Amino acid sequence: MSWRPQYRSSKFRNVYGKAASREHCFDGIPITKNVHDNHFCAVNARFLAIVTESAGGGSFLVIPLEQTGRIEPNYPKVCGHQGNVLDIKWNPFIENIIASCSEDTSVRIWEIPEGGLKRNMTEAVLELYGHSRRVGIVEWHPTTNNILFSAGYDYKVLIWNLEIGEPVKMIDCHTDVILCLSFNADGSLLATTCKDKRLRVLEPRSGRVLQEATCKNHRVNRVVFLGSTKRLLTTGVSRWNTRQIALWDQEDLSMPLIEEEIDGLSGLLFPFYDADTHMLYLAGKGDGNIRYYEIGSEKPYLSYLMEFRSPAPQKGLGVMPKHGLDVSACEVFRFYKLITLKGLIEPISMIVPRRSETYQEDIYPMTPGTEPALTPDEWLSGVNRDPILMSLKEGYKRNSKMVFKAPVREKKSVVVNGIDLLENVPPRTENELLRVFFRQQDEIRRLKDELSQKDIRIRQLQLELKNFRNSPKNN
Repeated sequence: MSWRPQYRSSKFRNVYGKAASREHCFDGIPITKNVHDNHFCAVNARFLAIVTESAGGGSFLVIPLEQTGRIEPNYPKVCGHQGNVLDIKWNPFIENIIASCSEDTSVRIWEIPEGGLKRNMTEAVLELYGHSRRVGIVEWHPTTNNILFSAGYDYKVLIWNLEIGEPVKMIDCHTDVILCLSFNADGSLLATTCKDKRLRVLEPRSGRVLQEATCKNHRVNRVVFLGSTKRLLTTGVSRWNTRQIALWDQEDLSMPLIEEEIDGLSGLLFPFYDADTHMLYLAGKGDGNIRYYEIGSEKPYLSYLMEFRSPAPQKGLGVMPKHGLDVSACEVFRFYKLITLKGLIEPISMIVPRRSETYQEDIYPMTPGTEPALTPDEWLSGVNRDPILMSLKEGYKRNSKMVFKAPVREKKSVVVNGIDLLENVPPRTENELLRVFFRQQDEIRRLKDELSQKDIRIRQLQLELKNFRNSPKNN
């Protein structure tokens, strides 16, 4: 029997990336220079939001998608935060509602007017205070409306019910800064990565840790649930400081199913998973390329497809939801790439090459839509439900009928699980202590300089007085 090479049939093996032309990009945007490891970008079918560089507080731009080209320097901003904005996320069910979090310890909910901003927006529809340190991550629940998760540098994850405007649960099992949050398909499980080098799978309503991995050989940074496959994928660094990905069984985190080294670069690897096509995209912070793979149910699980290359490095990437894609062009994924050096946001479409112009049902299965499957009370009472699916046929476009109603409430102490979150401040991290130490050193140097300047001035005055007394006119 003659040997034959193994051939793997896949309809996605020829997927290619296509960058938008310059007139379809967003130009002249002062993208933030903050070094926090986030995307600083969020996109939905109507708006693009980008965190910008600003003095005296944090701000971000919200631009209608059709308004491409050069953005004026005085374009209106959302600028109500007192500190740098660290993360922004659009509500998956109400397209003009966006959540932001900041170094000022607050989470804020903003309602963007129809057609975009006409003037600077400083008043949020809802301000949420519960963290005692800066808040680095916000994440909406995938199937429940008005449930928002936030992770702060106080090592806590708070679950907010926006119908009452208060935190209803607190997850307090982490011992260091939380790096990433990811939900499974129905939102019944939450995976987290942390600076304590541990990967955790939690039951979010109780905060109970179901599985935990201590990653000694694979230092995890980011995690993503692979749809309904009961698997997780993490990106991180190996013990030899090479970038690495690992695949895990969510029910047994004792050992990864596979580990694969990517390269020796230093930038953080951001993973993106498309559950409809079973494709995984890996984009490195500071890289210009995006690798993509196909995930299988059997070994070797991970099949490399191709790589999109670009000379311009990316600071972060926004991802368009499925219902915002161009199905007539066989587009299966779309990135919005932040190019800081050029002040440019560049759309990149991942396209399946097909000759036929008809709707390709095999690459567009039913996908999670814009209708929530649960109310906050149902989810908090323990109900789990799969997302409500929709078809992308006929270039599906429909405005959600849901509106956001902000609760009226007074500012008061925030008590969750019997703990006042605003009073119960955790010990400082090593980085924060160093920051405070250097700030104090700078202040001491400044005071010393002021004293020395005053000493010099006093000596000059004494010398002038002495010369005045010894002058012949005064004798």
